[in-house]
Amino acid sequence: MDKIILKNKTYKLIDFIKIPFVICPFYTLAEIINKVLQALISPIQVLIIANFIDTAIDIFNGQAEKISIYLPLSLLMLIVAYSYLNEHLINFVNLKLRMRITTIYKKAIIEKRAKLQYQHIENNDTWDLISRTCGDPVERLIEGFVNLLNISNIVIRVVSILFILMTQVLWAGVVIIAISVPLFFLSIKAGKDAYEASKEAEKHKRRASYLNNVLLGRDSVEERTLFNYTDGVSNKWYEKYEAARKIVLKVDLKYYVKMKGSSIITLFISLCIIAVLLIPLSNGRITIGMFIGLVNKTLELVHAMSWELMEVMNKLVKNKEFLRDLTAFFGLSETEGALDLPCVTKDFKFENIEFKNVYFKYPGTENYILKGLSMLLQKNLHYAFVGINGAGKTTITKLLTGMYDNFEGEILINGKSIRNYSQAELKGIFSVVHQDFAKYYITLKDNIALGDILKFDKQSIYEAISLMDLDNLIDSLPDGINTYLGKITENGVDLSGGQWQRIAIARNLYSSSLIRILDEPTAALDPVAESNIYEMFSKVSNGKSTIFITHRLGAARIADEIIVIDGGKVKEKGRHENLLEKGGVYAQMFESQRSWYQ
Repeated sequence: MDKIILKNKTYKLIDFIKIPFVICPFYTLAEIINKVLQALISPIQVLIIANFIDTAIDIFNGQAEKISIYLPLSLLMLIVAYSYLNEHLINFVNLKLRMRITTIYKKAIIEKRAKLQYQHIENNDTWDLISRTCGDPVERLIEGFVNLLNISNIVIRVVSILFILMTQVLWAGVVIIAISVPLFFLSIKAGKDAYEASKEAEKHKRRASYLNNVLLGRDSVEERTLFNYTDGVSNKWYEKYEAARKIVLKVDLKYYVKMKGSSIITLFISLCIIAVLLIPLSNGRITIGMFIGLVNKTLELVHAMSWELMEVMNKLVKNKEFLRDLTAFFGLSETEGALDLPCVTKDFKFENIEFKNVYFKYPGTENYILKGLSMLLQKNLHYAFVGINGAGKTTITKLLTGMYDNFEGEILINGKSIRNYSQAELKGIFSVVHQDFAKYYITLKDNIALGDILKFDKQSIYEAISLMDLDNLIDSLPDGINTYLGKITENGVDLSGGQWQRIAIARNLYSSSLIRILDEPTAALDPVAESNIYEMFSKVSNGKSTIFITHRLGAARIADEIIVIDGGKVKEKGRHENLLEKGGVYAQMFESQRSWYQ
C-alpha cells in the first residue's frame, strides 16, 4: 500500500481515527472539526435563545431599543444557515473520505485475504472470521470512525449544557450525571450481547445466503426446474434465516426494553428538574429567556443521555469487538510471496518431480490423506493420476502448487526441495484447471488472457481458442472475442457447461507454465467427451509435461504413464495396456467402466 500498511498488531479504538487520518488527513480532519462545531453550537444556542427572548421582552416592555434585537436574531440566522450549508458540505466530505478509504483500506484487506495460508480458507472457524472481517470492511471502518465522533459530540454537548445548568441549579446537573453512569455500563453490556449475537447469527446467515443463491441463481435454474427441489431448499433457507433473525431479535428486544425503561426514568427526572427551574425563575435569579433555553436543552439532554448515549455506546462495543476480529484476521498466518507474480528463471529447465515417502493430513484433522506416497515424474511426459474419489489425487495438486507445505517426507523438483522454491517460481512452473474452475464474467478474450497476466499476445489467444475447437463459438458471438460472457451486462452471452470448460482449458494452454495440470475439469461431461478433450489437450501439449487427474479411466489411456493412487500411496503404475495385463486395481476399475466407452 502507498499510504498505510495494516499489519499484525492489536487494533484499538483509536485506530478508527488513525486509519482514516493516515489515508486521507484533510477530509478526516474536516469531519472531526465539523463534529466539534456541531457540539459547541448546542450550548451557544442556549445563550443566544435566552438573549433573544430576553431582549424581545425588554423591547415589548419598553426597556430596550428595537435595534438591540438584531444581534441575537442575526446570530440565530447564522446558526440556521450553518446547519443548512453544513449538511451539504459534510455530505461531500463524507463521499470523498469514503472513496479514499475504499481505494486504500479495502485494498489492504483484500491483499491480506489473498496472502492467507490456504488452510484458513478450508477451516470453518477461520472462514467465519474472514467472512465477518471482509464482508463490508469499508462500512465497518467508517461506522467505527463516525461512532467515535458521535461519542465526542455527545460528551461535549452534555458537559457544556450541564455546566450551564449547574450554574443555575447545581444539584440538577449532579442528578443527571448520576443517572448517566449506570446507563453507560448498561450500554456496554448491550453492545457486547449484540455483537456476540451477530457472530452466532452470521453462521446461519452465511448458510442462508448460499441457499438463497441456489434458489435464485442462474447456475441452478435447470436443476431447480428438473428436480423441483425449490420447496425443500426454500424450507432449509427459511430455517437458517429464522435462526439468524430470532437470535438478533432476542437481543434487540432486550436492548429496546432497557432503553425504554431508562428513557422513562430520565424523562421523569428531567420534568422534575424543569419544575425546579421555576423556583429561580419566580424569584428572578434566572431570566425567562434562560429558563426557556435551559428547558429546551434539558429535554434535548434527556434524549442524548437516554437514547443517543445508549445507541453510540452499543455501537462502540460492537465496533470494539470488530477490532478484535480485525486483530485476529491480521494475525492469521500468511503464505510468503503469495502476491508475487509468476516467475521462472531463464536458466531453469524442468527435469523431474519426486515424492519421497510423503505423508500429509489436513490441519485440524487426524486422518492422513497421503500415507508414504513415493513416485517420480519425468519431463515431457503425460501422466494420469487415477483412483476413487478421496484417494488423495487433488491433494497432490495442492502440495505441488504450494497451497500446503506441512507435509512429512520430501517433494523435490529437479532434486531441490519444493519448500525452497518461492511462490513466484511455483506459479511459473505449474498451471492448473480445477474441477470447480472459475467462470469470469468478462470478455472471452480476457477470460483466456488471465492464464498469463505477464503477457498479452492476441495471436496466442487465438491459437488457444483454435486448439480447443472454439472457432465456431467465436463466430457466433456478437462481438467475437470481445463479447462479454455471462448475463451481468446487457449484451452478455451465457455459455454451455462444455464451452466454459473449453475456455478454462484454453486459459491453461495460454499460460507459459512448464507443467500443466487438469484436475478433473471435465467431470461434468460424459466419459467419451471427457476422453476426447483430454486427447486434444495432450496433442497440443507435446513438449510439455502434463498431469491428468481423473477417476474415469478413458482419459488415462492416452497417458505415457498411469499412476494409480489408493489408500494415500501409489498402488500401481505403468501404461494402460501393461496395467490391464497385470489384472490389478486399475484393471478392475477399467473393467467396471468399460461400458462407458462402448
